[in-house]
Formats: sequence, structure tokens, C-alpha cells
Amino acid sequence: MFGGEARYQQRLSVAQHAFTQAQAEHATAEAGRQRKLASMHQAYQRRCAKADADAAAHNAEIDQFAAAFTAGEPAVVVEYFSMVLGNSVYPDDFPQQYRLAYVPESRQLVVEYHLPTLDVVPPVREYRYVKVRDEITSAARPAKEIKERYANLVAQLTLRTVHELFEADRSGLVDTIVFNGIVDTTDPRTGASVQPCLVTLRTTREVFGGLNLGMVDPNSCLQHLNASVSKRPAELAPVRPVLEFDMVDKRFVDEVDVLADLDQRPNLLKLSPTEFESLIQNLFAKMGLDTKQTRPSRDGGVDCVAFDPRPIFGGKVVIQAKRYRNTVDVSSVRDLFGTVQNEGASKGILVTTSGYGPASYEFASGKPLELIDGSNLIYLLAEHAEVKARIDPSELD
Repeated sequence: MFGGEARYQQRLSVAQHAFTQAQAEHATAEAGRQRKLASMHQAYQRRCAKADADAAAHNAEIDQFAAAFTAGEPAVVVEYFSMVLGNSVYPDDFPQQYRLAYVPESRQLVVEYHLPTLDVVPPVREYRYVKVRDEITSAARPAKEIKERYANLVAQLTLRTVHELFEADRSGLVDTIVFNGIVDTTDPRTGASVQPCLVTLRTTREVFGGLNLGMVDPNSCLQHLNASVSKRPAELAPVRPVLEFDMVDKRFVDEVDVLADLDQRPNLLKLSPTEFESLIQNLFAKMGLDTKQTRPSRDGGVDCVAFDPRPIFGGKVVIQAKRYRNTVDVSSVRDLFGTVQNEGASKGILVTTSGYGPASYEFASGKPLELIDGSNLIYLLAEHAEVKARIDPSELD
């Protein structure tokens, strides 16, 4: 009646136009959103594909590592046990340094472990607050106690490290562990850098597995394992390692460095028994022993008799050489010990181109016997006779 219908139509037209415009804007925005969503979805799919590829590659690498470890490849075995020791938690001032080598022929793991110095033992025994003077006083730790604590620390580190390595070997690749605990320090007498060995032992899985480590006295336990421990570790009095680390590790270095000259290196397995015995005789002569090779028919279990001219430590040494492809049986070690006793010798040495089992090392422990396997022999020949030899059974097949 008063023009309301016209105003309504006008407002309706404006609203419809605004709605149509809003629909168009929404459609444009939705199209942009869909394009962005598609782009982000493609990027997501690419990230997923990359993550799947990385995971597959990582898993394949782990599978390859596991297969190589199970096969006993020395480099992989060393890397695995390095990770084991690397995950050991120690105080910040403890040196977490070590070298590892693996000898597959004798299933032997050799560890050269850096021990902390005497400084790691706190020189202060206790602190006290004196109320009347409102100050804190300290009581020094006696020198004897510091030395005792340090000796105990060395023993505990040795047992813990060997335990961790055996415990982590779920595949049973390691039958024997050689542990050399050294200290990287300075000789106060000369100022020269030195690395004295304070503790050394060779033990087998069977022997070490029979220990109740939670109840043992560390020092007594090392004595039970026939370990050689410094009488004065605080003064860095060294002991002779049961096996020098470089005698093992040098073998792997040589295989890389002289690969091109492989054909020029003599294969020890191709030598005749007499030639091999002569080689061993010449080697020990180069090392300073007065040696004589025995006749094959009358050797009485002795391939070579040597005399160590050093006073006190010297004496008669009987040497047996075995050019073997397979592991030397423990009976050969027992026979050598019997020969040492029959000959009245001060020491017996068994040299082979192969290796030894844990039973052999266990029998030789604590006796005047030294077992030299193929890797040690290669090192000694290169070090003392300048002969770069090799041991390759494949050439005999």
C-alpha cells in the first residue's frame, strides 16, 4: 500500500546478486583450495615415497650388515662391537677410546682399551661444614687408598668390558676375548708419551660365563682368570700383553695395502712341511733366538729348538710348526706342554697358519705356552724378516 512491495523486491534483488557473487567467490576459492590440496597431497605422497625408500634402504643396509655379521666378516664384526662399547655409559672424565680386531680363524676378539689415569680417583675423601666457623673443610684421601681404589677400578673396567662383549654376541661369533688395558699418559721421568699396559687377559666364553660377577672380588676374579695385572698400576708399571694388538690388526692393513702385489707374496700353505719349519726357524733366529731345526724322524714332537740368551727370562724353548688349513686341535697344545716338560724347557711355542679354538687358549692359560696363529705369523714375518706372506687356502682347491 505504501510501496513496501517495491522495497522488498529491491532488497531481494540486491540479496540475490550478493548471493550469486558470494557463490562465485566461493567457487573460485574452492578451486584454489582444491589445487593447493592436490599440490600438497602430491608433495605428501612424494615425502611418503622418499620415507619408504629411505626406510627400505635403511632396512636393507641393516639386513646386509646382519648377514655380514652372521658370516663373521672381520670389519663388520669390529664395527658391531665398537657400537656395543660406544653405548657403555661412563663418567665424562673416563676415556672412551678403544681398538678392536677380530680373527675369524680362531673366533677371537682382541680389545685394546684405554683406561683412565690415577687422576680419576678423587683426592678428597670427604667435605665437612664447620658451623662455628661457617666454612667447609676437606679431608684428603690417603695415598694408599687412592692406589687401592685405582687398582680396583682397573679390575672392574676389565671385567665389565669383557662381560659386555660376550653378552652382546648373540650369534656366538666370539669364543675367545683378549683384553689389553692401556693408559695413554706421559712418562714423568722423560716427558715422553707412553701407553703402558696395566692389565691383560685371554679368556673363553665358557670360563667367563661361569662367573657370578655380582658376587666376585674384581682383583681375585682376574687372578682366577690368569690375567696379568700390574703390581703397581698407580706407578704405571707395565705388564706384557698376552697378544700385541698390532700383531692382529696389521693383518687387515696389509691385505688392503699390498693387494696389487698379491701374486708376489708367498702363500705359506704352498710350502712343504720342511720348508715351513725352516721358515719358522729363520723367523725366530731373526727375532734374536739361537735356533736349530730338528730332523723330521727324530724330533720327538719338536720341530725347532731355540735358546733365549736373556738372563733370568731366557732358557730353552721348544717350537712346533703346523702348516694347517683347519683349526689346530687342543690335543696339539697338550702335546706341546708335555714336550716342554720332557725337554726341561722354559717355554713352548706353537705356530700355525690357521687358528686355535677356545679350548686351546683355556689349556694354555697360566702355562709357559705361547700360541701364534696365522695372522700373528704374517705380522711377525713382515716385522722381523721383512717377508710379506699370505695364507690363501683357495689356491689349494
